[in-house]
Amino acid sequence: MVALAQAGVVAQSKAEAEPLLNIAIFAVFVAITLVIVFRASRSTKTAVDYYAAGHSFTGAQNGIAISGDYLSAASFLGIAGAIAVYGYDGFLYSIGFLVAWLVALLLVAELLRNTGRYTMGDVLAFRMRQRPVRAAASVSTLAVSFFYLLAQMAGAGGLVALLLGVTGKGGQALVIGVVGLIMIVYVVIGGMRGTTWVQIIKATLLIAGALTMTIWVLALNGFNLSNLLGDAAAAAPKGEAILGPGLQYGATATSKLDFISLALALVLGTAGLPHILMRFYTVPTAKEARRSVIWAIALIGIFYLFTLVLGYGAGALVGSKDILAAPGGQNSAAPLLAFELGGTLLLGLIAAVAFATILAVVAGLTITASASFAHDIYANVIKKGEMDDKAQEVRVARITAFVIGALAIGGGIVALGQNIAFLVALAFAVAASANLPTIIYSLFWKKFNTQGALWSIYGGLIVCIGLIILSPAVSGKPTSMLKNADFDIFPLANPGLVSIPVAFFLGWLGTVLSKERNDAKYAEMEVRALTGVGAEKAVVH
Repeated sequence: MVALAQAGVVAQSKAEAEPLLNIAIFAVFVAITLVIVFRASRSTKTAVDYYAAGHSFTGAQNGIAISGDYLSAASFLGIAGAIAVYGYDGFLYSIGFLVAWLVALLLVAELLRNTGRYTMGDVLAFRMRQRPVRAAASVSTLAVSFFYLLAQMAGAGGLVALLLGVTGKGGQALVIGVVGLIMIVYVVIGGMRGTTWVQIIKATLLIAGALTMTIWVLALNGFNLSNLLGDAAAAAPKGEAILGPGLQYGATATSKLDFISLALALVLGTAGLPHILMRFYTVPTAKEARRSVIWAIALIGIFYLFTLVLGYGAGALVGSKDILAAPGGQNSAAPLLAFELGGTLLLGLIAAVAFATILAVVAGLTITASASFAHDIYANVIKKGEMDDKAQEVRVARITAFVIGALAIGGGIVALGQNIAFLVALAFAVAASANLPTIIYSLFWKKFNTQGALWSIYGGLIVCIGLIILSPAVSGKPTSMLKNADFDIFPLANPGLVSIPVAFFLGWLGTVLSKERNDAKYAEMEVRALTGVGAEKAVVH
């Protein structure tokens, strides 16, 4: 029992004792995926190859890749840690992330595939004035991608710090830099085709690794979930409170509102995530887009059931105290559980899977952000859609990937130590505020116009990010990003409860205050969205 109580400390010391093994496991994965990326680069010659993998993936392949893109470090590290420490309230992240896919399936997946070409900006600008709407869509895409990248980079720093025993912030910053460089190589060389294959491999490894640990934990408890929950409650500082709601979000009226805000952001955010939306363009037809989402929902749902066992298993076998004391805090729960189950080798393998998770997700985010800038701003705003050299657009996208990588590295260093699931929830709030209202209005409201789109995107973005800056997430608490600052005027850690309705309202207000109408263009968009006619020749003005 003494050994179990000190699992976190033991795991860290063992990781320090076996750094060569851990580095070797990381290196094998990186080497294999780099070979795949280089092979994929041979067939990446045009813009449609670079942005949409030539529409060459099947629904099943794309569904696996979507699950690989969606099951980020937040899903594996952040949620497992949140369940280990907060129990039921931590599992609410899993529920929110999964339910969100119903919104994506029913409202946007097929319609976006039929209407767009490469990016979200293609859809939003279809019946609007092209230049201002594309610029706004690109700014929003970059903002959401940046918040998401913060979470992944922070997770990379904490994870490898645990494996290699790096305790100083300088060492973790170096790790984040290495992750950023590998990510840039994936995107610049392989494009969407290479990135997709990395995500397929990563999804397979992640689900297999989580399944192995889940079966192992259940076997130790006689495949009796009640026994596992009882052991977790016995080991938790707050006892059986970990099995019911309210441990994290039920203490005060403010925390209850924070939970509602979080739930709203999670459920509505997925349908506005640009790196998920861009995946719908990698399949040849709308039917395959629907199949993609069905595959993704099945795989993601299964995985989130695993997180329940992994989280409570870490709470029972490792203990929340040692989890919080380890490098990476809550994010170290799954790796520490792996060590407790299978020693240094399993710890290295599971950490390598988590590392693969981070690399695949940041690559998907980076190619989305760089494609949005190159296609929407450079090609259609700066060049006004008139370029003699189409390859120039891809070159701009690759250059942009370097810039985004550098920004992600810097932001990840600042966000070190934050719970990854919480950081991703902020990205979901930005997506649900800036993107979703405009997407919904564009697809379903005949009167929607350019002014409404601009007010919705910029208004939602400004309100959401402004409230985040003024919230306890950034300052005012020991767990805030800026621990020595105190300007948390807004009481909620997640702004979705306010920013999402405001964005919908601004989209409506901007529309009704403008006389602009283009009924013919809406009719064309409606036919294209519902039937897929002309999807391969989306209009770019």
